[in-house]
Amino acid sequence: MEQHILTVTQINEYIKGIFDGSHFLSDVYVKGEISNFTNHYKTGHMYFTLKDEGGVLRAVMFRFNASELAFLPENGMKVIAHGRISSYAKDGSYQIYVDSMEPDGIGALYIAFEQLKEKLSAEGLFDPKYKKPIPKYPSKIGIVTSATGAAVRDMINVSRRRFPMTELILFPCLVQGDNAPEQIAQGIKFFNARCPVDTIIIGRGGGSLEELWAFNNEALARVIFASKIPIISAVGHETDFSISDFVSDLRAPTPSAAAELALPDYVKEKEHLELISSVMRKDLLGRISTLRERIEQISRKRCLSSPSVFFDDKRIALDNLANRLLDKTDAVLSRKMSELQLRTASLEALNPLKVIARGYSAVYKSDGKLIKSVNDVAVDDEIEFKTVDGSVSATVTRITED
Repeated sequence: MEQHILTVTQINEYIKGIFDGSHFLSDVYVKGEISNFTNHYKTGHMYFTLKDEGGVLRAVMFRFNASELAFLPENGMKVIAHGRISSYAKDGSYQIYVDSMEPDGIGALYIAFEQLKEKLSAEGLFDPKYKKPIPKYPSKIGIVTSATGAAVRDMINVSRRRFPMTELILFPCLVQGDNAPEQIAQGIKFFNARCPVDTIIIGRGGGSLEELWAFNNEALARVIFASKIPIISAVGHETDFSISDFVSDLRAPTPSAAAELALPDYVKEKEHLELISSVMRKDLLGRISTLRERIEQISRKRCLSSPSVFFDDKRIALDNLANRLLDKTDAVLSRKMSELQLRTASLEALNPLKVIARGYSAVYKSDGKLIKSVNDVAVDDEIEFKTVDGSVSATVTRITED
């Protein structure tokens, strides 16, 4: 009997045909835990293993299916994968070709929300230091929401009640569906580039997580962060949170609350201004009353009612000052006169003419030098005697020493 010998490729192709021909294996759901996850970012394909306590199953998810995932698979994540089981003829191994996948027990949207929240938070998009203050008295507010929803009607009603002077400008857009994030982002860009306003409000009314998903978009979050105009996010109800809430400058629990946060209360502001006006009026009247009393006190002074009395008092004071000045002048002159007399007496005591007046003479040589000794002259020298009433010239004929 002739043996039928098969090649490895033939065996692998045969087994692959069995897998591909099975109706059961072409449409299966497999529950397991992801391990050995590899994301080929260049191709977009995902390779991983599904495992449970009894075994493992290789899996692959190609780019066109992976791009539809609302979350990013991770090691340790329990999922339910849908696809077909087939064999890869080249290496003879079989695996599941996944076309869709959901987290087991937690919704895919919730997983995606938490992953994006963690990513943007790590980049600093939620950091309070980047939050811009909301203007207290805005003249214009831009609203980015659906033109037909209840949210815009609520915001209009609140604004009319709180601060009707503010102008509201609506940028109508989708707030649900695949195109909604791009339209909301266009509204933010419109107000930043073409229609300047003081504050922007984005949001919509309540709904399911799927209906609110447009506000969990990464591209929209980055547009909100880049806005030069402060943004208030008002998405859903008070218990609903979205990525736009975290990245915006202020979160409002509802669209109505957003209008209340963006606008001051006209009635309270008016009451506050009236109170300030009353306090200022009271203070001003008090100051006027004090000044009036001071004026009345001054007007009662005698110098104003009888100016002559004022001048008489000043004239007496001036006379007293003049007398004091004269007394001081006389005292100074008397003291100086006494000092002069003392100095004069001292000079007179030293005056040589006084000595001459008592019968003495002063003898000088012809050159004017005073002769104090017989050694100062010689015989035949011309000398001169100074007396009290004149002088006498003579010639030395004899010199005798004592």
